[in-house]
Amino acid sequence: MEILSVFDAEFKKYGRVLDGLDVTELLSELAKTEKPDGVVYKPSEPEFEKLAIFDVLKNNVYGGMPIQIGYCNGTNTKLNCVEYHRDSEINIVLQDTVFLLGLQSDLENYTLKTETIKAFKAPAGSAVELFATALHYAPCDAKKGDGFRVAVVLPRSTNTDKPQLTAICDEDKLLFAKNKWLIAHKDTSEAQNGAFVGLIGENIDIKDLI
Repeated sequence: MEILSVFDAEFKKYGRVLDGLDVTELLSELAKTEKPDGVVYKPSEPEFEKLAIFDVLKNNVYGGMPIQIGYCNGTNTKLNCVEYHRDSEINIVLQDTVFLLGLQSDLENYTLKTETIKAFKAPAGSAVELFATALHYAPCDAKKGDGFRVAVVLPRSTNTDKPQLTAICDEDKLLFAKNKWLIAHKDTSEAQNGAFVGLIGENIDIKDLI
């Protein structure tokens, strides 16, 4: 596997790099948040949502939709799972960060061969939009042991408690939280906790590439 850049042409299938955003204050607040040995995710961080960038992201990027700004921090080098939402996700990175990405168009009966996954590095300070059709999960370290801090922007309530529903189609078995469809590798805690197992092949680990 080669680690590409979010500025490479191949990334255009997965997302785009946003320009014109002043994320200085947001990154300053993000730098104060925890960065564990492992991964922590918080859907909504009130301190982030007091900043001027909140209204810019809400109105200019999401067209006025209600949004949340949270974070995903820690250390990680593995794929483990992929997820998708019914909308784009914006990731604003404090330090160089690698994203392992797939495409919904490569799904076969909601399974995905891990050999189709691509790795893309986002440079410190960049704001990266992942399209709704991009399969993604926890970010990865870009340099061994450095970890990552990533502000995550999504429609309000995404990744909170799963709605109660009666299954009516095959996709319903993937629903793991609100606006979160999840596909896990068999060798993960998510699989043990009831996530749909549909990643076929090696659980990708980039530890020897960084």
